[in-house]
Amino acid sequence: MVRVCAVIMAGGVGTRFWPRSREKFPKHLLEVIGKGTMLQNTVKRLEGIVRDEDIFIVTNRTQKAQLAKQLPQIADENLIVEPVVRNTAPCIALAAYHVRRVDPNAVMIVLPADHLIQDVDEFKRILRVAVQTAQESDALLTIGIKPTHPETGYGYIQINPDDGPQNPFFSRGVFKVKAFAEKPNPQTAERFLASGDFFWNSGMFVWRVDVILAQLRKCLPDLADALERINGAMGTSQYQQTLDLTYGMIRGISIDYGVMEKAPTVYVIPGTFGWNDLGSWDEVARISGKDDRGNSITGSVVQIDTQNCLIYSPGKLVAAIGIEDLIVVNTEDALLICRKGRSQEVKEISDYLKRKQMTEFL
Repeated sequence: MVRVCAVIMAGGVGTRFWPRSREKFPKHLLEVIGKGTMLQNTVKRLEGIVRDEDIFIVTNRTQKAQLAKQLPQIADENLIVEPVVRNTAPCIALAAYHVRRVDPNAVMIVLPADHLIQDVDEFKRILRVAVQTAQESDALLTIGIKPTHPETGYGYIQINPDDGPQNPFFSRGVFKVKAFAEKPNPQTAERFLASGDFFWNSGMFVWRVDVILAQLRKCLPDLADALERINGAMGTSQYQQTLDLTYGMIRGISIDYGVMEKAPTVYVIPGTFGWNDLGSWDEVARISGKDDRGNSITGSVVQIDTQNCLIYSPGKLVAAIGIEDLIVVNTEDALLICRKGRSQEVKEISDYLKRKQMTEFL
């Protein structure tokens, strides 16, 4: 029986989700939609596929204590702390060495901690297909999301829908990746949607641990060398010092750029299971429940002649008169007012606060 391990990437800040998302309490540690934090729900979705003792979570020193508090069922040794953020390829590589110590033949599921998935049963079905395919082959698998609108905030994955004769997994609904595409402009996104052979890049992956480590060695040899030094110190008193010194010198690069766009055996499983990465307040507004005037309200709000607004203010009263198409997020120490359609620019506010060293608001 193959051992299935999961790696959950939970070290980000979610700057586009400011002012709710902060360095100590980022998006994945918050309740956003429904009950439970996004991280807790990510772990819960793995029930029946991955045992708690085989779940590894990559985070940072600032968030580790709160993360451990939210997930008491995850052992401390399964909480992998990055000394610094170095994008997804180093994060995944570090986790892969930890997984290999558990089982060098394990299948490894990699998931971001901050995704919303509404049809959990269908999500689990696709994960099981991916695990079976990874177990039987050298495939690097990712999950593509069938697009519902011409989104410009996501990368895209193109498939060849007629690759059946050359694809041993075609009957399972697994497609060979034809190309990866960067976040498009609106016109290109419209063309991707119309073509029918492009899917949103979800950032979820499944592969055998030996396969991903071999591809990291082939595609990113400098990163592989650095991680071998770290791996050599695992389980010794030198681990933390070696990790801090070596990891700080690693060049940050995404797993998509570094491996997925170069490796020869990359496949995608298209999925439709109510996925959303909640990457902006606009996305929250789009999927939240609405009243008869199109407003999504959380907290104490008095509204007069107000429509198509998202207003979040659990701690103090907000009175809204004659406004429309706005996002209003009111926290204890900060207030965001943003026109709908521009919430991707909230990241610029976080960047400004960093430049001005206004760290109390980060």
